This record gives sequence, C-alpha cells and structure tokens, in this order.
Amino acid sequence: MASAIIVFSHLRWDFVYQRPQHLLSRLAKHHQVVIVEEPVHDESRTWMKTWSPAPNVLVCQPHTPVAMPGFHDDQLPHLQKLLRLLMRDYTEHMAWFYTPMALPLLQELNPQLVVYDCMDELASFKNAPKQLLQRESALLKVADIVFTGGPSLYRSKRDRHPNVHCFPSSVDRAHFEQALDRTNSHPAHKDIPGPRLGFYGVIDERFDARLVEQLADAHPMWQIVLVGPVVKIDPSLLPQRANIHYLGQQPYEALPQFLAGWDVCLLPFALNESTRFISPTKTLEYMAAELPIVSTPVRDVADAYSDIVSIAAEPADFIAACEAALLATPEQHAEKVEKMRRVLAATSWDATADKMRTLLESTPRRRQEAAPLAAPVDPAIADAVPNVNRLPVPDNARFARTVVIGAGPTGLSAAYHLGHDAVLLEKDEMVGGGCRSIRSEGFTFDRGGHVLGSNDPYVRELYELLLGSNLHWQGIEAWARCQGMYLRLPFHAGLHGLPPEVIKDCVLGAAEARYAARLPGTADGLPAANVAPLEKRGPANLEESIRAAWGSGIARYYELPYQRKLWGMPLEQMAPAPEGASSPDLEQVVAGALAPRAGGTTARFGYPLRGGFQAVMSAFVPHIKGTVELNADVVAVSPRQRMLTLSDGRRYQYDNLISTMPLPLLVQSMGEEAPPEVRAAASALQHVSLRCVHLGVARENLSDKHWICYPDEGVFHRVFMQGNASPDCNAPGGFGLTCEISYSSQWKPLPATGKELIDLCIRDCVRLGLLRADDRVLTAFESDLPYAAVLRDHAHARNVETIKAWLEKCDIIVAGPFGEWGHGDADHAFMAGKKAAEAVRWLEQNSAVAVE
Repeated sequence: MASAIIVFSHLRWDFVYQRPQHLLSRLAKHHQVVIVEEPVHDESRTWMKTWSPAPNVLVCQPHTPVAMPGFHDDQLPHLQKLLRLLMRDYTEHMAWFYTPMALPLLQELNPQLVVYDCMDELASFKNAPKQLLQRESALLKVADIVFTGGPSLYRSKRDRHPNVHCFPSSVDRAHFEQALDRTNSHPAHKDIPGPRLGFYGVIDERFDARLVEQLADAHPMWQIVLVGPVVKIDPSLLPQRANIHYLGQQPYEALPQFLAGWDVCLLPFALNESTRFISPTKTLEYMAAELPIVSTPVRDVADAYSDIVSIAAEPADFIAACEAALLATPEQHAEKVEKMRRVLAATSWDATADKMRTLLESTPRRRQEAAPLAAPVDPAIADAVPNVNRLPVPDNARFARTVVIGAGPTGLSAAYHLGHDAVLLEKDEMVGGGCRSIRSEGFTFDRGGHVLGSNDPYVRELYELLLGSNLHWQGIEAWARCQGMYLRLPFHAGLHGLPPEVIKDCVLGAAEARYAARLPGTADGLPAANVAPLEKRGPANLEESIRAAWGSGIARYYELPYQRKLWGMPLEQMAPAPEGASSPDLEQVVAGALAPRAGGTTARFGYPLRGGFQAVMSAFVPHIKGTVELNADVVAVSPRQRMLTLSDGRRYQYDNLISTMPLPLLVQSMGEEAPPEVRAAASALQHVSLRCVHLGVARENLSDKHWICYPDEGVFHRVFMQGNASPDCNAPGGFGLTCEISYSSQWKPLPATGKELIDLCIRDCVRLGLLRADDRVLTAFESDLPYAAVLRDHAHARNVETIKAWLEKCDIIVAGPFGEWGHGDADHAFMAGKKAAEAVRWLEQNSAVAVE
C-alpha cells in the first residue's frame, strides 16, 4: 500500500459527517489514514485513545492534562511526545492539514508531501485562535499542494500558493436519493405536522437565528425542523416557538429520512465574515432529495446555483421564497429537478477523491535525507523549499507565541505591551541593555547618560506608571567647551564671550544658511558662495548637510569638529542628514551673541530619584505578564524553523519574533538561511561603540552641569555629570561622572584601554578644570557598549532596506535603535517597543487575511 496520510483535524470523526470523512474514507482504499484530533482534557495523565471507524482509518484522540482548547501552544509538548511514538509505525507518509493550528507538530514528521485541504476560512469563525492567520500563512509557504472547499476559497488562496486546486463540496448521491421515498420519513416527525421546512448542520455563528424566528412568526402553521448540534452559541438565545423544533445532532445515516419528511430545505445562513467563503455540503445533498431549496445569498450558492436555489437576502424575501416553493406547480418543480440532476451527474465524492489522488501522485515528493539532529528544520516557515528534511525538535525546545530578543528599553516595552504571551530573552544577568546602571563604592553610574525627556502624553503616563514618586524633573544644563571657554548649549544661542571674529563668522554663516534659499547667490547682501550650490543640488554628504543647516561659522567652530570626533568616519563618506534639518533661529543667534544667556533653561528632563536609570528598566518587570529569561544569550536564529538557540543549548520555537538585537548580529545569527545579498548588506553596516570611564571622586558639587561636550579637546567627546542627575547617584561626600569615548575598529580605535585609559581621562579632566590635581578618586572603572550609535554611510539606507524587506517576508519584526539600525534615545525606544507589539497583534489578526 502507498504511504500513509497523517491528518491533523479540528473536527472530530464522530461529529457532523462532512468533507473530511467523505474524502479520507475514500482515500483509505489506497492509503493508511491516521487522523490526529484535537486533544481531550484528562487531569491525571497523557495518553492516546485510538479506534477504527472505517476500513484502514485510524482515529487518534490525544488526552492531556492541559485544559486549553484545540492545538493550543500549551498542548504542544504533550502532543509532540504522543506523535513521536505514533510515527514509529509510519515511516513513509504524507502530512494532511485541515487546521493550520497543528502546524508546529509537523516537526515530528518527515513527510513526502504536505497537503493543506482548506475547507473553511477558520480564522473568520467565532473564538478563532489569534495566531491562526499567521500559522495559515506559514502553512501556505510550506505546503506542496493546496485544496480548497469552494470557488470563493479558491479565489482567496490561488495567489498565495503556486499549486492550488478547487474541489467544492460534493455528494454521495446514492445515499441521499433514499429521501425520494417520501414514505420513509424519520420517526421524529411523528408529532410534527406539515408543511415542514427543514435544515440540518451545525447551528453556530453562521446560522441566522433571527431569520428563522421571523420565518416561524410569519406562518405559525409552518413547522421549522432544525437538525444538528448547537456549538459556540448559547442555546437559550435561540428562538423558542411552538413551531420551531430542535432535534439535535443525528447520525449521517438518518439524514435521508429527515429529508423525506420535508417540503422545503433551508439554507438560512447569516451574512458575516464566518460565511464569506463557505460552500455548504448540504446544498447538493438537498438536491439529491429533489426538494425545493431556499437560501440566503451565500456567494458560492448564489454564483453556482441561482437557477435552482431560490436566493433571498431580506427576511421578507426569504419568507416569500418559501411561500413560492410550497405553492410551486408540478411543472415548475420538475424544471428545477431536471437542473438538479444535471448538476449531480457531474460530481461525486468518489470522483473528487480520485482527482485529488491523481494530483497527489503527480506532485513531486520531497527528498528524504538524513540530517543532523543538532540542526532540525521546521517546515512551518520554510520558504516552500521542496527538499527540506524534517526531524523532531529536541526535547529541550520550548514553544512561545511571541519571543522578544533583548531586554533593553525597546524589548521591555514590547514585552509589557504584548501581555502574557511574551517570552523576553536577555543575555545579561539583569534587564536594561545599554541603559543599565552599575553600583560601585556607593556610587551609581549609567552606561552612557540616559534621561527621560519625551513630551508625548502616552510616554509621560508610562513614566508615572513605572516610577511614580521615584521620578523627579529638573532643568537641563548642557554645555560645550569651545575656544577654551565653557558655553551653554545649544551652541548657536550662546556665542557671547567668544572672540569677535568667531562670533562674526557664526552670525553671518547662520544668516547665510537661513536665507540662501530665498535669495540665490546672496542673502540680504551677504555672500552665499558656500550655500547656493548646495541649494541647487542638495547636500551630498553629512558635512555639506551641516554647513547648509548651520552656516559656515557654527559648522567650523562646533558642529563639524564635534561630529568628526563622535563618528571618526570622514563626514564626506557619511550620508546627508535627513531632510528637514532645521536652520538656526537667527533671533537666538543674535541675542546670544550680544549678551550672556540667562542661567537655567525651560527644557527639562526626568530622572529617577533613586536607583539610577536602571530604576526605569527594572520598573518594567513587575508589569510584564509574560516570562523574562535572564542569561539567555541568543546565538542562532532560524527563520525557516522559527527557532531560537541559546548559548546554553536551550531552544525556543516561536510564532512571532521581535528582535531588538543589533541588525548585523541578527543576520549573522541566521547563517546561510539568510540570502547572500542580505548577508552582504548586513556585513556592510557600520557603527560606533562607546567606552565609558566612570569616576567617583571624594568631593561634592564638582559642577552644576549635566553634560559637557568636547569637540576639540580631551580624549572623551562628552562627560555626563552623573552626580547632578540625582543626589542618590553619589556616595556620601562624593560626586560621580562618566567620560564617554566613542570608537570603532576601522575609523577611530581606542587610544588606550584599562588603567591606561582611565588615567588618561583623569589627566584630561584635571587639565580641563573638571577635577583638581589633589582630588581623590574613590572608584574608577570602565564599561563598554559595543553598539552605541549607527554610522550612516551612503549605502546605509539601501542595505537596511534589503535586510528589512527579507525579514518582513520571514515575519520577523525588528524594533528599536539597533534592531532597526537607526537612531533614537530611550524615549523613542519605549514607543518602538509599543509599535512592535502592535505589529505582532496586527500580524496575528491580518497578515494572512485572504484577498480575492
């Protein structure tokens, strides 16, 4: 006998007898058919109930201690073990899916073919699992052949898979022709007088109960007979009338007897998302009984059989159609019966099963090759690779609906906004990422200076939620050292005190930048030689962007030297600044040149009173309903498997993945699963790192400033006066500060490391007046941020787009400054995490929605 067919079904074999039973019982003449049903709850143990309802058909009903319904994620570990034992007896097999929710179980198989028989748009049904849409999208990627249950479903799937075939519901004509013996009415009709208008099938959200109620009220003498189980709706909400009869589920063998006792057959379907793609099996069965049929305008019925079935959209029209059916003349009825017979002559379940079998036999088999157990391939998201070998997932694999890589501000925000389904993986021993704080000798230091400054109302509410009374606000004191002087930032508004020639260059250059676009060649009589050419063609690089935005003076004395020191890379090799970069406010420039700026500032920032910036990061954890895994270093990501491997050997399979790890590292972790052009783009991405030298000094009140930038002096480009962010950051009688040194292996190597770098920073702090030579340093150490800022060279945008386009096809969401390979502070990261969580919910709800 040919290979077995392993079927995953959301429908139970002993439920309503329909498409799966018809097809599989016929295919069982040529294949062993093994049906794996949804699990049943058993509080005490995991086991498999099996029985054979038809020749060569084995029904397997898993029993597990998990109370969650269907092929829920929590069921998977139990089902994998049961399936692993079952598959020992079926070396050669095909996998056949009626529900995409069972897709993760495909890892336990090594199929020759993967078949998706899409009989319904399950995602449109009531209480559909949230991840069903995404799993269907994955199933369509890996399936070798797809069958659909009707023309509407076919139109919705044909553009999503290269091998889709339409097989509408068929009929066992001989079985239902038993109804032609009208004397063989079911005994349940004994106390139900005529005329009888009947329906059989599942009574759920697809059933228009209100229409049936109006039908019964319109003609109290008519008897409405409803045969079938009530599912997913409260039976008490169904219309209760003396002439409405609920007879419950009946055996398939008894259905012709019910038809024999009816005068009109009903298809009273509601018109909603759940009925958009249905192709009712009972339509042809009603025809085999040669009875009048009245239906609401379900598309597959209306398109194919409107000359046989009376179609009525409104209740009044539906009632009128039933009246007309009961009053039809023998000639009118005979005309429709002749059309019914022609339709039935062209189809049967036997013919449908034979055509499907022919297609299965002609579809190329997958190459069955052994593969290392250390690198199993999960077909759930394989890019329709025909020869992928599928091996069992190692026992240490866990399943998570959504995995978030990285517990920095973006990852923490994403996990918080996702809810309980998230698993957050952090490689370090505590959350925070680049925003972590470090305690030493009573001092608290941040890894780089971080503050809260967003004006977004939502982010402000988030601050309050996280910190409450631990949050305080203060005015920003940001300064720069230029021309041997300390000037309050922004630089263009604090020029007073600089040499006159410097002020003149800065003011004229600012005017030049501000007005050059209005008066090409001149600006109120001022030369515009440096700007007019740029205005015509636009800046070609970052240096030209800076000159065009700020003017030649401000660019020369502050902006260009600071940017060069920060990035190391030649600015002409960097991409222009984003469009819309603001020019200086001339009123501020002139006012700041004529007189010293008043102390203080209207700009404010928030910071924790206690705990350093770490307090913000740690405050997320109690609000995260999912799981936070620390010391969980992701070393391999398999888009094909939807599998993550950690450095300790643990594995996570996922439905959704949010990555906040640096984009080049993400691609690198995928190995050869990433296409060559994606790997090349990732290897071309550039960044700068940050080495922080933290100093705790035995003297209070070293400065009243928060940041000081050093464009052309000192080994550091910026110093963060940690002790002024919050007094709690200082040890008693001391003051803490952090010197920040950007570096990169290609453009700007570190001048020293370890004690040598620390001593160099201390000497420069003394030379520049931040420290005194006699200051006692209580603690001094380094911390490192390997990824501190993205270098935007001229190929940056193209390379990032190449990578993101491919990751989008893999349903991988990248988020945050380094996940997206862009710029942004902690406030932006919070919103990036929120948007990533929203993207996951959108994917679950919409990514696989069928379009015609």
